Amino acid sequence: MCWSYTPDKARALLDLDDALDRLAQLSPRQSRVVELRYFAGLSVQETAEVLGMGVSTVKSDWALAKAWLQRELKKIP
Repeated sequence: MCWSYTPDKARALLDLDDALDRLAQLSPRQSRVVELRYFAGLSVQETAEVLGMGVSTVKSDWALAKAWLQRELKKIP
């Protein structure tokens, strides 16, 4: 399936990028977990191996980062 351009989709992607930049300032590790899980499509196990951390830490960071991003994105009109 091809990604079709719409102004709303483009805005949402830019908003996500901005939120990820803010997350990286607060928690670089959580930001990296999001990049690997969401954009690279790695599993929790693969992410843990790449980052040299435990699976439970990746799961925790992933959950916290997703909640933080959802909250941040809801603030955007």
